[in-house]
Amino acid sequence: MSSSAKRDRKVVSSPYLHKLQRRHFLLFDILPILGTAVAVILWVLGRPPSTTDIVMFFTLWAFTGFSLSIGYHRLFTHRSFKTYMPVRVLLTAFGNMAARSTMITWTSQHRRHHELADHDGDVHSPNLHGHTLIGRMRGLWYSHFTWMLEHDYPNVVHYVPDLLADKPVVKTDRMYYRWIIIGFVAPAVIGGLVSRSWMGALLGFLWGGVVRQFVVAQQVSALNSLTHMFGSRPFKMSDNNSHNNGLFGVVTWGEGWHNNHHAFPASANFAFRWYQFDPGYAIIRLMELVGLAWDVRRHPSEQITAKRLALLEENGNARFASGFNPEGFGSFAGEVPVRGVGPRA
Repeated sequence: MSSSAKRDRKVVSSPYLHKLQRRHFLLFDILPILGTAVAVILWVLGRPPSTTDIVMFFTLWAFTGFSLSIGYHRLFTHRSFKTYMPVRVLLTAFGNMAARSTMITWTSQHRRHHELADHDGDVHSPNLHGHTLIGRMRGLWYSHFTWMLEHDYPNVVHYVPDLLADKPVVKTDRMYYRWIIIGFVAPAVIGGLVSRSWMGALLGFLWGGVVRQFVVAQQVSALNSLTHMFGSRPFKMSDNNSHNNGLFGVVTWGEGWHNNHHAFPASANFAFRWYQFDPGYAIIRLMELVGLAWDVRRHPSEQITAKRLALLEENGNARFASGFNPEGFGSFAGEVPVRGVGPRA
């Protein structure tokens, strides 16, 4: 059988796509590092960010980051809730401004990630490079950074046919580079107008655009790398090595409760204990209260307990499972399929 016949039909690979990937990597992963260094040097030399720059940084950080978490991830990838078309369009546009790839590309990659998590074909797993210290460091570097240089492209017709049918969102997503440019130019214009100086425009461009984009990119990359290597694993699934990380749970829009998410990927809420905070879900809950979100998918505490017990028994901890205390998981409403217990989400 020829190699082409053996090829995974769920992905596409070509020199042209690899060229585009390397260009994207240079523009939105390498250059932001240099731009951030310039911003820091200017600060040291007596040109710190102004109040306007700081406000623009945090405002665009929030809009782009939460659009990735709430929009790209929970809404589009996992269909965790429903919302109106204008909201879907806005989440797509601000998600594009993060320059982490188009929504269609990101969601198709992420659905494949859940299909093959930490196994061959998972495009950004840190756990496929050996278990030695060197192998783990290589995996960490690869999953955080260099996988974006060149990789197979998921077949979007296979992975996201539902999203391709959403015409207003697809039309918005095709303006990917325009949204990125707006995300850089708008802070520069505002900074220049407020300060009435070219230096103000430059600092606005750097802090509201380049540094903000760099920080969001590092946070997203940390979810690919660090949360599949470090943290706690209340759900010890044999098919992936995801971890919960309390620090990332807060600073990455709630995404750091990654082990919870892999156990219940369709849930809009990633925080299952009283002390876990998921700001992304808090926004979805607010949207639900004001009528902007509906059919929000959650897991009841009984289902979470059943999943934990099943995994404990599967891993040979039947004695501990018999005495497992589910107290502290909280209560949820709205049953949805659970990976490992029901159909794969």
